[in-house]
Amino acid sequence: MAPRSTGVTDDMPSGAPRRHGRWAPWLPIVGFGVMVVGAGLVAGRPVAAASPAGDVHSHGGVRPVRAVPRAPDREAWIALEARAATVPASATGPWQIAIDSGRRRFVTGEGGERWRIERRGLRLRVAGDGSDATPWRDGPFVARPRDAGSVIDVRGTRYRGELWFTATDSGILVVNRVPVEDYLRGVVPLELGSRDLGDLAALEAQAIAARSYAYTRVSPAGSPPPAGGWHMTATVQFQRYGGVDVEHPVVNRAVDATAGLVLRFGNRVIDAPYCSACGGRTAGAREAWREARDRPWLQPVDDIDPRTGRPYCDLSPRNRWRAEISQSVIGAAVERTLRNAGATTVRPVTIHGVRVGERLPSGRAGSLVVGTDRGEVRIGTHTLRDLLRDARGAALASTYFSVVQEARTGGRLDHVTLDGVGYGHGVGMCQWGAIGRARAGASARAILWHYYPGTTVGLVE
Repeated sequence: MAPRSTGVTDDMPSGAPRRHGRWAPWLPIVGFGVMVVGAGLVAGRPVAAASPAGDVHSHGGVRPVRAVPRAPDREAWIALEARAATVPASATGPWQIAIDSGRRRFVTGEGGERWRIERRGLRLRVAGDGSDATPWRDGPFVARPRDAGSVIDVRGTRYRGELWFTATDSGILVVNRVPVEDYLRGVVPLELGSRDLGDLAALEAQAIAARSYAYTRVSPAGSPPPAGGWHMTATVQFQRYGGVDVEHPVVNRAVDATAGLVLRFGNRVIDAPYCSACGGRTAGAREAWREARDRPWLQPVDDIDPRTGRPYCDLSPRNRWRAEISQSVIGAAVERTLRNAGATTVRPVTIHGVRVGERLPSGRAGSLVVGTDRGEVRIGTHTLRDLLRDARGAALASTYFSVVQEARTGGRLDHVTLDGVGYGHGVGMCQWGAIGRARAGASARAILWHYYPGTTVGLVE
C-alpha cells in the first residue's frame, strides 16, 4: 500500500462546522499571572468544574464516555503540530504538566488558565499571561487531566488523553496520546460526516474501517516507541482527527457498538482504505498507488443499487462532475511527465489533442495520451489527479472520466472538458455508498463485506 495515504478520505460526505466550547474566563491569581511554588506552577483561583451531563457541552465541559466491554485498547500517538516556537495550552478542569517523561508533577492548575509551552533550543518552559514562567527544563512536558471530567485544550481544540510537548530542532512537537477508541470519536465524524441516526450502520462500518486502519499503524503495548515520536498525524495524510470538539452522541454510539472490532483477512488485521464516492465501481489498490501490492480485499467491486440502476453513492453532491482543463495545465503536466521520465531539457510543446489511453479494471483512466508537435506523451494514472488541476487549482476529482470536448482557438487547443464520476481514489469502502446502503437497510457487516471482499469482522486481539 502507498505509505501514509491509503486510509484517508478525499472528501467527507457531509460537513459539519467544528464546535468550540465557551470557556470560563481566566481568573488571574493575586499578585501574579502564574507562580512557581516549590516544583510547581499553580493557579490561585479555580474555575467551575465541567458539568457531568451530556457528552459535549457548549461551555466546555466534557462527560467521560460510557465504558463498554471490549478488548484491551492500545494508545494512538497523534502528531498535531511540529514547528511552532510557542504552543498555548489550557484545560476544562483540574490538570497538570509533568516532566521526566510524565513521572514527576511540575505545574498544576484548576482549569481555564492560559499557559504557553515555550521552546529555547532543545529545552522547554511553561509561561503565563504575565512575565512569570518556570525555569527551562529538558522535555518532554506532559499535560494531563487530574480528574475524569477534564480534557486538555491546545489552540482552542480539546483533546482526550495526554498531550506531550517535545522540543526539536524545528519547533515543538505536540503529540496527543489517546486510547484508540477515544481517537476514533474524533475521526469518524470528520471522515464520514453524517450525524444521522438513520445512517448508524454506515457510521459503524466507518468506525470499524478506521479502527482497522489505525491498528495497522499503532504499536502494541510494550513495543519500542515509533522513531518519529508518533504513529499518525491528525490530517488527511492519515485520518482526519478533530479531538473532542467534533464528537457527537450518534457517532459515539457507533464507536461504542463496534468497540474493539476490526477487519481481518485470514489472521491479520487489514489496512482498510476508503474514499468519498466511487462513482459506481471501486478501484483496485494498484490503480491508485504505484507502490501498492495486489490485495484480495481491495479489488474493484460494483456498487450499483439494483432498485434504481444508479450508484449507491449518487447521494453525494460530488459524485458527478465536469472539469475544464486548460492548455497551459496540460502543457505543464506534459513537461513534468517528461522530466520525471529522465529528460534533462524540456522545451514547450504545442498540444494537438487529448484522449484517454487504456482503461483499468475498474473502468478508470489508466493514462491520458497527449498529442504534441513532437509525438505523443502518456501521463500515467498515478499522477493524473495531481497534475490535471482546474482553474481554481483543485486536483482532479477522480480518474473515472472521459474526454467529452476539445475547445480550439485558431486551430490550437485551448482547453478540454472532462466528464467524470466519483470523488477520491476510489479504493476500499465508498463512504457515500455506505450511507446509501445503510439507508437501504444493509448492516455494518454487510457493508464491509461488500467493499472488502473475503474479510471477516472480529476483535482486534
